Amino acid sequence: MYRSPYLITDRKIKFAILGCGRISQQHIKSIELHKENAELVAVCDTDESVLESAIKENNVEGFLSLEDMLNKSDFDVVAICTPSGLHSEQSIMVSKAGRHVITEKPMATRMVDGKNMVRTADEEGTHLFVVKQNRLNPTLQLLKNAVNKKRFGRIYMVTINVFWTRPQEYYDQAKWRGTWEFDGGAFMNQASHYIDLLDWLIGPIESVFSYTNTLARDIEVEDTGVACVKWRSGALGTINVTMLTYPENYEGSITILGEKGSVEVGGVAVNEIKHWKFESEDDDDEDITETNYQPQSVYGVGHPLYYDNVIRVLRGEEKPETDGRSGMRSLETLIAMYLSARDSRLVSLPLEY
Repeated sequence: MYRSPYLITDRKIKFAILGCGRISQQHIKSIELHKENAELVAVCDTDESVLESAIKENNVEGFLSLEDMLNKSDFDVVAICTPSGLHSEQSIMVSKAGRHVITEKPMATRMVDGKNMVRTADEEGTHLFVVKQNRLNPTLQLLKNAVNKKRFGRIYMVTINVFWTRPQEYYDQAKWRGTWEFDGGAFMNQASHYIDLLDWLIGPIESVFSYTNTLARDIEVEDTGVACVKWRSGALGTINVTMLTYPENYEGSITILGEKGSVEVGGVAVNEIKHWKFESEDDDDEDITETNYQPQSVYGVGHPLYYDNVIRVLRGEEKPETDGRSGMRSLETLIAMYLSARDSRLVSLPLEY
C-alpha cells in the first residue's frame, strides 16, 4: 500500500482534488500559487462531463471514483470538495489508504462521523486538515490579535449576521443541496465559517438556544435561523442567518462589544473594518485601512494561506492551522444549535461524547 511519508522535504507535495464543483477552484488556484512546492496530479468526480472539463483545464489524470484514484494515482494529499454528507466516508477511506486529507466545511454533518474521521486519522498516522480559511483573512487576523492582546478587556456582547441569498435555482442545481443527509441548511452550510468564529475568537461556549425555519425555499433544511449564545466567560451573543436577503448577498459581519473596546467587521463577508475603538492605542491600529479588501466571492482570500500552512506542516515546519479536533469544535456548536431548534430547549456544551 502507498503511504505518504510524514515529512516531505525533497520534492513537491502532490495534491488530488475530490469533487470538481465550484469550491474546488479555490483549491486548484491555491495549489497553482504554491507551484514551487506543490502540484496538482489528479482530479476525481462522478459526473463524466464535469470530470472531463477538469482534466482538460488542469492537464492531469482523472478518475470517476475515489477508490480508483487511490489505487492508481500517486498523491500525498486529497482535498475533499464533495457534498458535506460524504466527507466522513471519503476521509476515512483516504486515511486508511495512508494519504492525508484536506476537507472543506463542514467536516461532517453528524458528530459521530466527525469523531470517526479524527479517530481514523490518528490510527493511521495521517493528517486531517479542516478548511477554516476565513480565520486567515486579514480583517479577522487583526481582530484575533486584539482579542489575544486582551484589548477588549472583558467581552460583554457579540453579534454575528449572515444576510445572504440563495435562490431556489441554487438548490435545484443538484439533488444533494438543501438536504439533511448531504448538505445541511443555512447554519451548517453557508454560515459554518461564521459559527466557527464564536469559539475561535470569543472562547468556549456554555450553552445555545436557537430557532430555525424554512420560510421561502423548497428544501428539507432551514433557509433562516437565529441563535442565542452564552459563553463560559459570561459574555452573551446572537447569530442571525438567512439565505433570503433581497436581492443579493448583503452582509457577513461580526460585532464585539467589550469593557475597553468595540469593533465591527462587516462588508459582505467580514472584509471591511467598519468600527474600531479601544481605550488604549496599539501599533495594529495603523493597519485598519490596509486590511480591508474587496472579496471576489464569499470565500474570502484565505485558501492560499491555508495551503501554505498545509505545505509547511507536511514539511515539518509548522503545526496545523486547523486539524480534525479543531474542526470538531464548530461542528459541535452546529449540532447543538440544531438540537436546540428541534427540541425547543437550551443545549449545554460540551455535548455527550
